[in-house]
Amino acid sequence: MVKLTEDERLFRKVEDKVKKAIFDYGLIHDGDRILIGLSGGKDSLALVDLLGRRSKIYSPRFEVVVAHIVMTNIPYCSDREYLRSRAEEHGLPFIVHETGFDLSTDTRKSPCFLCSWTRRKALFEIAKDHACNKIALGHHQDDILETLLMNLTHQGAFGTMPPRLRMDKFDMEIIRPMCLVEEKELIRIAAWKGYRKQVKDCPYESGSSRSDMKGVLKSLEAINPEARYSLWGSMTNIQEDYLPRKTR
Repeated sequence: MVKLTEDERLFRKVEDKVKKAIFDYGLIHDGDRILIGLSGGKDSLALVDLLGRRSKIYSPRFEVVVAHIVMTNIPYCSDREYLRSRAEEHGLPFIVHETGFDLSTDTRKSPCFLCSWTRRKALFEIAKDHACNKIALGHHQDDILETLLMNLTHQGAFGTMPPRLRMDKFDMEIIRPMCLVEEKELIRIAAWKGYRKQVKDCPYESGSSRSDMKGVLKSLEAINPEARYSLWGSMTNIQEDYLPRKTR
């Protein structure tokens, strides 16, 4: 029996978490054709590896296509051939799509929102063009919990990015297979696999409050090491009788 290294055991653990998410949240079914948005960051690179390997397993049977979106109006130096090689290692088709946005078209929206929406719209278009019925994004558990905290703090709303989201307008589903995976696990996997860091120079990135919420999540875990699991569980344990209700 071959003894696994610590890094190999971690990767197997993460694969088990992805498998659990797939079955617990009904993310993937037989016959699905899934488009992965590959930005070039550690999370999307790991998602290509995880779903690329998973697609070779008998059940459920599904296909994967990989797409990299280039925003022409934001400085971003990605090694496209490296990204292509990560997809082709698993025999997955690789697509490069160029697009951009005009900040002057809607000054009410932040550049981050416009960029994110433009990328998402491009993914919908690519998915349709390549007969995909689902789009897989590389959000991990930390991303989802940070979004929950951001919405509570800034929007006064209890909501986040769900593992599975039906987009009826586009006749498409967005899935997040790494929703149970912690970011620290992906950092270790990225170091073990030697993922190449893509150079990104976004002039708007500092305007995001996500980094603040990373600090909040870490502070909560310092108070209670199980805090992330309590936060996760709270989203399906809404005790309405103990919450205020509007009287009119």
